[in-house]
Amino acid sequence: MNKLYIGNVSAEASEEDFETIFEQWKIPHSGPFLVKTGYAFVDCPDEKAAMKAIDVLSGKVELHGKLLEVEHSVPKRQRSCKLQIRNIPPHMQWEVLDSMLAQYGAVESCEQVNTDTETAVVNVRYAAKDQARLAMEKLNGSMMENYALKVSYIPDETGRFNARGPPRSSSPGLGARPKVQSDIPLRVLVPTQFVGAIIGKEGATIRNITKQTHSKIDIHRKENAGAAEKPITIHSTPEGCSNACRTIMEIMQKEALDTKFTEEIPLKLLVHNNFVGRLIGKEGRNLKKIEQDTGTKITISPLQDLTLYNPERTITVKGPIEACSRAEEEVMKKTRESYESDMAAMNLQSNLIPGLNLNALGLFPSGAPGMGPSMSSVPPPGAHGGCSSFGGHPESETVHLFIPALAVGAIIGKQGQHIKQLSHFAGASIKIAPAEGMDAKQRMVIIVGPPEAQFKAQCRIFGKLKEENFFGPKEEVKLEAHIKVPSFAAGRVIGKGGKTVNELQNLTCAEVVVPRDQTPDENDQVIVKISGHFFACQLAQRKIQEILAQVRRQQQPKPASGTQPPLPRRK
Repeated sequence: MNKLYIGNVSAEASEEDFETIFEQWKIPHSGPFLVKTGYAFVDCPDEKAAMKAIDVLSGKVELHGKLLEVEHSVPKRQRSCKLQIRNIPPHMQWEVLDSMLAQYGAVESCEQVNTDTETAVVNVRYAAKDQARLAMEKLNGSMMENYALKVSYIPDETGRFNARGPPRSSSPGLGARPKVQSDIPLRVLVPTQFVGAIIGKEGATIRNITKQTHSKIDIHRKENAGAAEKPITIHSTPEGCSNACRTIMEIMQKEALDTKFTEEIPLKLLVHNNFVGRLIGKEGRNLKKIEQDTGTKITISPLQDLTLYNPERTITVKGPIEACSRAEEEVMKKTRESYESDMAAMNLQSNLIPGLNLNALGLFPSGAPGMGPSMSSVPPPGAHGGCSSFGGHPESETVHLFIPALAVGAIIGKQGQHIKQLSHFAGASIKIAPAEGMDAKQRMVIIVGPPEAQFKAQCRIFGKLKEENFFGPKEEVKLEAHIKVPSFAAGRVIGKGGKTVNELQNLTCAEVVVPRDQTPDENDQVIVKISGHFFACQLAQRKIQEILAQVRRQQQPKPASGTQPPLPRRK
């Protein structure tokens, strides 16, 4: 990573010429210059020195009338999927960069490199070599806001190091910002009148904060034109996010004094609603502990303020700057823990659910950096008419999900708003059946829709029960779901001697029961009961639907000889 290639070298150039240039620009090097015809190599002691040489010399310094080209030296066998892009405009938004990179292929990671230059540098890894090569060809030298991008290969060390243990701490593969963010960004709301002071003259203040805290900061000035507050997104390590947040609070306080603004300026954090229930804790214990430990007063915006397109809650923290900063650390620590545990469960189970498109589900903050939670990838209701992403069974399914009777109000929401939004979001019909008697402990939610809609609707219902503290902070939400199967197929779900149902239970960790001696209903169907946490229930439902699909295929009548064969089913 620290070996440099120097190109466009004059035939007259000598080792002494390079010694002089590196000395003049105070760039350390750890070995002699290897000068060849038209090019040279040199080793630098660390990545910082290598980056300085590239930034200071490449395309800027002449030797014997020729402009030197300096880049990382990468052997051809290592020219695989990883590129470094330099000279990126300093105010470029992450989302613009991401969409530009995505034109050439699937970006597996994109991490910012800290440099002393005004322009930004990122290391990008594509999923395939040809994608990286295409990006290299198209982007190198291309103009962006009057800046010419410089693109070069860098060693992709991850393949080499996997066999030998973990990568070195200087490895570019460490701390990458993957598409599903390994560490969710910090989102802060600031009064619009302070945005100018945070940016500073010609962007000097924000540039300084970025450099000091090793963070990437996006100020969404164009969002909500005319609004009294603007969101700021900070990408960094947890420590970098906290330092940037504290600095922004200090700038706002100074600006308030200078402009004789007398109102208190609280810290306002934006947190995705999926994590707020766990942040609050049972009977508010987690939140009370943070308030007591930090000496702050914390309030959270009501659920009614949520919309499909704004799934964030505003967490308002009041107190001195130091106390607010400590509270931010605690709030985000809890949020990150929730996020990581959800993603771990999601990834573990998605491997077992064929074709499950995690990005289309909109269950977690979007992977689009800088944009905050986005529901843009959620298909509208009715968009499931074609083949769903669950492996070709777009038929509508009906699931009866049983929830605590006391939770019905929370699922319906004020004037039915929550259940309407949920139905719209999932693309499913969601109805709550009447109570079966005065003292019924449970109520049945009837969900009708294709598999992806079922996944989304049920996930939100499980999540809502957790948020509203119907289950303890360390208690998993476990519910019972019923699906109806044709009575002639029940035996296939059970299997010979209960073999299939036992395998189902072992694979999914759900309890699956086909009650014996059931009387089939008017449609000749019987009930299969599935109990367990969300992913277990989902997996069991999918596996049972696979069995039913097989049964249906086998039940299709075979064409009699001499008759016209039926048209083949659409795949």
